[in-house]
Amino acid sequence: MKQATHQFSVTTQGKGLVNISREIEIWVNSQGIRQGLLTVFIRHTSASLVIQENADPDVLQDLNDFFSRLVPDGDPAHRHQSEGPDDMPAHIRSALTQSQISVPIVEGRMALGTWQGIYIFEHRNSPYRREIVLHILGD
Repeated sequence: MKQATHQFSVTTQGKGLVNISREIEIWVNSQGIRQGLLTVFIRHTSASLVIQENADPDVLQDLNDFFSRLVPDGDPAHRHQSEGPDDMPAHIRSALTQSQISVPIVEGRMALGTWQGIYIFEHRNSPYRREIVLHILGD
């Protein structure tokens, strides 16, 4: 059994989804693990991770728009306002999604479906530097 970890950062451009599949795939391929499990973890509470459609960008925009309607910025009912009107909504959006995902490794590759990609889901309006931690375990 072998395991390894890796960290990298991504600067987002504000609200939206950023595909990080390629960087993860390159690292996974370099580990020489044929069968195992990959964990992807984001070290933040106002951004999250999702596995989502990687073919039609309208899907990503529709998801972003939906979450903006579901949890709008600037809600006066939020107590936490010290970091701006988009901060507490970003925490709520993050709580509704995921801070980590697991992906099986099969024959040395992530077992994602044909139309799936791994994305950072940025919930803040401004660009942020987001830290991603990878952990792989397998043979």
